[in-house]
Amino acid sequence: MTELSLQIRTEQPIDSEAIERLHERAFGPGRFARTASRLREGAPHLLDLSFTAMVGTLLVGSVRLTPIMAGGEPALMLGPLTVEPAFESRGIGAALMRRSLEAAKAKGHTLVLLVGDEPYYSRFGFKRIPPQHLQLPGPVNPGRFLALELVEGALARAKGLVSTVPDSSR
Repeated sequence: MTELSLQIRTEQPIDSEAIERLHERAFGPGRFARTASRLREGAPHLLDLSFTAMVGTLLVGSVRLTPIMAGGEPALMLGPLTVEPAFESRGIGAALMRRSLEAAKAKGHTLVLLVGDEPYYSRFGFKRIPPQHLQLPGPVNPGRFLALELVEGALARAKGLVSTVPDSSR
């Protein structure tokens, strides 16, 4: 059997159906009830900072970044990061993470938030957000609420409620 190479590319509008099916397989119907998912519903993700992993013509992974406000500080919400279950543990998620974070930093973004497993995301520099520093608009395990400063001091400036960014203010 020949080895197919992995290609990471910017998400295209045509990818949306395949990505939604991937999310359904990976997370199931309960994904819509999660606080981070509900927050992302309020604003579209940024295509130029969202990436897909392709093996041939098969979409096997996706990561999205959505603009938010972290208190008064502009920030990005990462997620979902999704890899096709049959392709997990092959470095695809890490490749998607690196590409999206590099693109966000290159475009001048200063802070990325996510809700996820600290042992996985800490290798990319994510750390727990101090208790009561930022609040999501719904329940979340505080040990899973993480931040990555792309510019030093960005998290210190971000205090209060995390909210979506209305289209008109972008």
